[in-house]
Amino acid sequence: MSQHREPDDEPAPLRSLRVIDTADAPAEMCARYLADLGAEVVRVEPPGGSASRTAWPRWNGIGLREATRAAGKLGVLLDPADGRDRTDFLRLLCTADIWITTATAEQLDRIGIDEIRRRAPHLVIASVTDFGLTGPYRDYAATEWVHAAMSGLLCRSGIPGRRPLLPPREILEQAAAAQAAWCALLAHFRRLRTGGGDHLDISLHETLTQVIDPPFGAGPTAGYGRSWWDFPHDRPDAGSYYPVLPCADGHVRICVLSKAQWTAMRAWLGEPVEFQAPEYELIIERQKADARLRELIGALFADRSKEDLAVEGQRRGIPVAPVLDLREVLDTEHFAERGCLRPVDLGARTGRMPGCSVQIDGHRPATAARAPELGEHTEQVLSGLPPLPPLRSAGEDAPAAVPFAGLRVLDLGVIVVGAEAGRMFADYGADVVKVEHSTHPDGSRAPFDGTVSSGFAWGHRGKRSLAVDLRDPRGHEIVERLAATADVLLSNFKPGTLDRLGLDEDRLRSLNPGLVIVRSSAVGHTGPWRGWMGYGPLIRAATGLTALWRDPEIPDGFCDAVTVYPDHLVGRLVATAALAVLVERENTGRGRAVTCAQSEAILEGLSAQLLRESLEPGSAQPHGGVAEEEAPCGAYPCAGDDEWCVITVRGDADYERLRKVVELPDVPDRVAHRDRIDARLAAWTARRSPQQVMHELQAAGVPAGAMNRIPDCAADPALRERRAFTTVHQPTVEAPLPTENGQFLAERTAARPPRPAPVHGQHTREVCTGTLGMSEHAVDELAAAGVLEEPDPFGPVRGGRPGP
Repeated sequence: MSQHREPDDEPAPLRSLRVIDTADAPAEMCARYLADLGAEVVRVEPPGGSASRTAWPRWNGIGLREATRAAGKLGVLLDPADGRDRTDFLRLLCTADIWITTATAEQLDRIGIDEIRRRAPHLVIASVTDFGLTGPYRDYAATEWVHAAMSGLLCRSGIPGRRPLLPPREILEQAAAAQAAWCALLAHFRRLRTGGGDHLDISLHETLTQVIDPPFGAGPTAGYGRSWWDFPHDRPDAGSYYPVLPCADGHVRICVLSKAQWTAMRAWLGEPVEFQAPEYELIIERQKADARLRELIGALFADRSKEDLAVEGQRRGIPVAPVLDLREVLDTEHFAERGCLRPVDLGARTGRMPGCSVQIDGHRPATAARAPELGEHTEQVLSGLPPLPPLRSAGEDAPAAVPFAGLRVLDLGVIVVGAEAGRMFADYGADVVKVEHSTHPDGSRAPFDGTVSSGFAWGHRGKRSLAVDLRDPRGHEIVERLAATADVLLSNFKPGTLDRLGLDEDRLRSLNPGLVIVRSSAVGHTGPWRGWMGYGPLIRAATGLTALWRDPEIPDGFCDAVTVYPDHLVGRLVATAALAVLVERENTGRGRAVTCAQSEAILEGLSAQLLRESLEPGSAQPHGGVAEEEAPCGAYPCAGDDEWCVITVRGDADYERLRKVVELPDVPDRVAHRDRIDARLAAWTARRSPQQVMHELQAAGVPAGAMNRIPDCAADPALRERRAFTTVHQPTVEAPLPTENGQFLAERTAARPPRPAPVHGQHTREVCTGTLGMSEHAVDELAAAGVLEEPDPFGPVRGGRPGP
């Protein structure tokens, strides 16, 4: 059945997959991610259509979330509650590989989940709900802003002393959907290898503690360098972390992190005498002098354009990027040249929206830009359905299995994106070999003293460490031999680095035709910005996210500094694309190359707002913590010191439920009376703790969530009862670390129990002798020459070159 792809497209890897999508927001993008990778996605809507067809943001009566999230899908109109439609729905599910649903446990029972599983025992069912199908919060309701509060993100956002700033809309929903897509495809891959479908219970509450800026994840900003249990109560003043500075035509952001970058910045300033002392080579000392440095740099930047400053900074080796709004993003030459913004025909006008953020073999999968009309493909899809298969006997279950047992991943990744992509495979059973060396250490190991920090442990648990000098021909040969045995190779270097290391795609393909080669970078391997040094804060600035994540009542009130978004998201996107190729490889035996630009992952996360901005210039503005189309909606003060609860009303029914608990005015236009309603609601919340507000309103059916800090996440009743976290005992870390315990609950698709992260070079000898068959003598010789490194009780590494 046609997926509306352009005739000259390279075949996408999931072209043999059929996905049934009955999801509402926030999981609608889940199937769109799979459609981008080639799956045939059938979107089944009830009479009247999905809520996204009329939801914010709208243009000319069109719901732009539907326009972006349903792109490339086939539209079918069915009512499973109707007898004949239910039969057709069951027949359709029996032809599918994956079903993505946001139905509650009670709704699944009414649909007949047991019958579905007995008629389609091969089917992977991904149930994506706010708090899971089980647990103390299973009946609670949420929105993405409620999840922002409960996931621990909100407590790090906003100007200290003011209301915490809710993040820009869409990005949480899109990130959660990306992980759900990974989970569904993971279970499908397990089914291809071991047989039998599965029912995944995916909680968005759990997902969003993992994927935006996890409290217990790689490169956490959660503790600001302190242990997670010692999390500071106050929100930080993060302006000095990655400063945003005014210039002639707007703002730029700088990220001066390394000694070399500071030396270059000091030279650009004209070598001021007051900053010649060596202690200013340390970030913490420069942060103490932030006010004076801003004064000096501000004077240097004041009369220059942000484009000139970005070009000059990058030329000097100083990471600088312009702070763009979404209008400027749409007009940026780099994004135009990369073709990442696609036209979409909305009848009265053609807009633009982000396409797929990954490329396969250099081709961007060409999902159709137009979403289907309601029921557009009903006859086409239903006319060829086979009759219902017979019921299978209950109890014909395949045993639980770890999906990636027997797979080997060669992990050359660094910092957070590199850590996450490899860990996604390690958690589910792959042998992930992290390749590193003390001459070019992974910055996430810092300080490089032989210990393993909690952040490194969270990002690299379950991996093996091979410390080898890739730039030495003898080390290069070892990595090539290992690549010949691998299934996936992961990297996130600056474009061109793998080629310079002699590991270009042609060479790797000659060694191993089945290898899946994954490369991610800040802004992509082509385009005018391709050589830019990229860090998350710069990418957020250059894609419009920083401009949206701003307190509009405060001059220069940019509030996105304390987050590592989109690193964790990109790790999932590239892992999912690699997994899609592995699914295809089960039939073809052929590997492929996956590339991803982190900048385009952010654009994809702002799809509806970018589309609206292309149609209605100037519409994309900082929201200031309120929803433009609804009231009441926002963070409300509670009893205590800087305590808050997010309350969101989704329509008239929610407001009437809220009025049964709180005495609020009955007004025809709540948005027009927002201030009056907010004042009364805030007076009510201020007399209660955040948890009291949450539970009392949730009991009435109103979405509400307490602002959790990091220790609160560890103690959260739903996360604890659903075993979302377990502990890992990491040597050199003073206490057992809470760590993710898989990404869903399921019967047949299992995660591997978490294991500690490796000490630098911990498995060098094991990999060389056990995996590659080298002799002990050969390993000793290469270690003496510094080509290989191993842990040493008297120093950070053993080899010819000590660690820095």
